[in-house]
Amino acid sequence: MSSFHKIIVIVGLLSLLHSAFSAAQHRSYLRITSQEFTTLPLDIVVQAVTSLFAVMWGVLNVAGQLREIPAAAELNTLTWETQCNLPSFYHFNHRGKSLYNGIFDEAGLPISPFSDWVNTAPE
Repeated sequence: MSSFHKIIVIVGLLSLLHSAFSAAQHRSYLRITSQEFTTLPLDIVVQAVTSLFAVMWGVLNVAGQLREIPAAAELNTLTWETQCNLPSFYHFNHRGKSLYNGIFDEAGLPISPFSDWVNTAPE
């Protein structure tokens, strides 16, 4: 059945191309005969619209089954902790490493270079 829809898409695209060529040919005919362009002939408009709908229908059927838009339908089996775990946001190479590089107290805990600013009272 998919090959039928592919044929519909191909025929629709060819018909759409033909209607575009016919519209261009109609415009050049009007220029040659020095007539003013008002609208395209009805047969060209009908062919273009019919071809467009045929292509859209064929493409929708060739694409297969469409999935639901809400992501909750797929994520119902996951727990909240799993959904919030975003390893791509983990950052281990940041400027804090250079701020605390080699500054430790007696217990081996890092000391902030700004801790004396926090603990001192303004004069």
